[in-house]
Amino acid sequence: MASRRLALNLAQGLRGRAGGLSLPTRRGLATPHSSPAIKTETTTLKNGLTVATQYSPYAQTSTVGVWIDAGSRAETAETNGTAHFLEHLAFKGTSKRTQHQLELEIENMGGHLNAYTSRENTVYFAKALNEDVPQCVDILQDILQNSKLEESAIERERDVILRESEEVEKQVEEVVFDHLHATAYQGQSLGRTILGPRENIRDITRTELANYVKNNYTADRMVLAGAGGIPHQQLVEMADRYFSKLPSKSPETSAYALSKKKPDFIGSDVRIRDDTIPTANIAIAVEGASWSDPDYFTALVAQAIVGNYDKALGNAPHQGSKLSGIVHKNDLANSYMSFSTSYSDTGLWGIYLVTDKLGSVDDLVHFALREWSRLSSNVSEAEVERAKAQLKASILLALDGTTAVAEDIGRQIVNTGRRMSPGEIERVIDNITEKDVMEFANRRLWDQDIAISAVGSIEGLFDYARVRADMSRNF
Repeated sequence: MASRRLALNLAQGLRGRAGGLSLPTRRGLATPHSSPAIKTETTTLKNGLTVATQYSPYAQTSTVGVWIDAGSRAETAETNGTAHFLEHLAFKGTSKRTQHQLELEIENMGGHLNAYTSRENTVYFAKALNEDVPQCVDILQDILQNSKLEESAIERERDVILRESEEVEKQVEEVVFDHLHATAYQGQSLGRTILGPRENIRDITRTELANYVKNNYTADRMVLAGAGGIPHQQLVEMADRYFSKLPSKSPETSAYALSKKKPDFIGSDVRIRDDTIPTANIAIAVEGASWSDPDYFTALVAQAIVGNYDKALGNAPHQGSKLSGIVHKNDLANSYMSFSTSYSDTGLWGIYLVTDKLGSVDDLVHFALREWSRLSSNVSEAEVERAKAQLKASILLALDGTTAVAEDIGRQIVNTGRRMSPGEIERVIDNITEKDVMEFANRRLWDQDIAISAVGSIEGLFDYARVRADMSRNF
């Protein structure tokens, strides 16, 4: 629709300039248009802070943000929830700006300021017009280095986070995946939730918040990423001006040491039966690939082969994968979603199943795991090519806009130390063959331990040993 509208506008413009006369039908020779190559530039400051940018000279806006190698995984059991709590306090005032001044400053420039916390990263970012980028960087460094962490703000946000926790507990998918991490990495930092247990939220003190900043917000664990109309050297100069006083290295605390230790994946299950929930909600996973694992993209292709399914969609009978065809034909599920979640040194590769056909839960699990077994021995070239095309499209479409590009730069560099360009990613995916997928499945899926998380009307889910036995099915 947009292209038709553009063509119409162009045609109207040409008619206007031609004074109503018909345009000549002869075409001129086309001339090639060369644009500067878009690349990611990186610079490391003396204190260890990495500055990374993708400069687009024609962009009118820019996104800048700080990606920190610290999330809930950098906490202890006693301080779990601190990183997320800090995210809430970031915009509540600094030693230079009150909360009102901060909000007014962003509003007056028409900018957007936000933050989020994950298990391994904390991110603060801003989007604004190019001329306002220096002001955005100043605000970012201020909230990172000078947040007041006032007791009154802490108490207000404590109530906000407790309400947020209640809302998350009502979202079954969130609950299932939190329990999946908890059972797969039980007793380890990666198994804890991002929000933390309610008792921690009630008890977190200003001292714990300040210590988290002191121990984790250091230059060697930060990336200042920019995308859009901000030249690399300009952002480097701003970083040198605003972030040069950051401590260069994190203290070697026990929490830091534990966060850098590869967690053990534990084959196990957790089940919360609640017959008031009309569906069975089940996640099953093996240990997957880390961000820097050679199997990372092969895992994504294998995930795309298993595919996704949603009965409510109009194209439900034609969603491409073999498993979706079986599920739809036999009406086994409301939906399913295959996933490949990566962390710095491990990952979870699996499937999330939702069904209200409570008498067919075992059939649904059986066919899902039978599909996993099939990946070890019988994958066609056609389905691999389909999966690769879908994967490349989803990766490239996800890079639409300066915020998405900045996110990609920051995430890749803070997790792997470098950024693969979209072109490099495309070439890697193109080189994956059906043999690579089968080898991956043989090593990572066939007869491997699984973690299971199930919530809802799950009486029909067989015991762990029965489900685990389906991981080595011969056809």
